[in-house]
Amino acid sequence: MQVIQDGAEVWGHDRPDLGGADPGPAFTRLFDVHAPLLRRYLARRVGAETANDLVAETFLVALRRRTTYRPDLGTARSWLYGIATNLLRHQVRSELRGLHATARLARAGELSHAPHDGRVAEQVDAQTRAAQLAGALAQLSPADRDTLLLVSWAGLDPAEVAEVLGIPPSTVRSRLHRIRRWLRTNAPQNTKEAQNRG
Repeated sequence: MQVIQDGAEVWGHDRPDLGGADPGPAFTRLFDVHAPLLRRYLARRVGAETANDLVAETFLVALRRRTTYRPDLGTARSWLYGIATNLLRHQVRSELRGLHATARLARAGELSHAPHDGRVAEQVDAQTRAAQLAGALAQLSPADRDTLLLVSWAGLDPAEVAEVLGIPPSTVRSRLHRIRRWLRTNAPQNTKEAQNRG
């Protein structure tokens, strides 16, 4: 529930007023609510250490640009993910190198050498499927990869992804449909079988 005072929002659960003289309390709440999930999303993309740096940088940028935040245009969550996504784009070259390297390992079969214990075999199988999927993810355009991973790893809905990327929600939905169709066609066979089972 949002609190309105003299026509201005003081603190809403998703659209806070960040333009006040003392932004500290609002940013403390934003950090407490959004930093853990943002960190988890970023860690899946670029690793824990880089994710920690990106979360810190996201909140520094947000604090510096707090007067540009417009609650009427979107939620604080989507605004923060938008900042993080822009910062993340600077990491794309490293991310692509990692995806290509993981895909090369899968092709070389290096992930399949493990004891035949049932649990270990399942973990190796999951690692192999992830490595194969990494190769397919590396082939996506940065915009398509951001769209897919904001939905699947960050848990944002298409409307939030639209706010993050500054595109219409219908574009996000059509992009997701096209990406999923492309992945079904172009993902390695083991990954397709796992998707069919899931």
